[in-house]
Amino acid sequence: QVQFVESGGGLVQPGGSLRLSCAASGSIFNIYQVGWYRQAPGKQRELVATTTRTGKTNYADSVKGRFTISREDAKNTVYLQMNSLKPEDTAIYYCKDQSYSDSYYDLNDGWGQGTQVTVSS
Repeated sequence: QVQFVESGGGLVQPGGSLRLSCAASGSIFNIYQVGWYRQAPGKQRELVATTTRTGKTNYADSVKGRFTISREDAKNTVYLQMNSLKPEDTAIYYCKDQSYSDSYYDLNDGWGQGTQVTVSS
């Protein structure tokens, strides 16, 4: 199982942008689909975006048109470009190999440390 290290979070004003990175401990070439998730305080974790090795992407309705997910297999990294940020985007962001279920990650300490995104004026 590849481990991910998320980075790129920070404090940004509403309307601002951030680019998150998710660096894998090994090759992601054979990982068909990678997802970005987020968890806000007091809320359940939610799937934000996914990307496949073939370039197919999907987004949660709440971020569609504002966020862009991409992957660079040569660098074993997945990115999340976030534009037009809103206070409700405030959360810790994580990534996951979609070959595994969320519960598998929960039970096997699969989640990384995440990266904190705070949108506030």
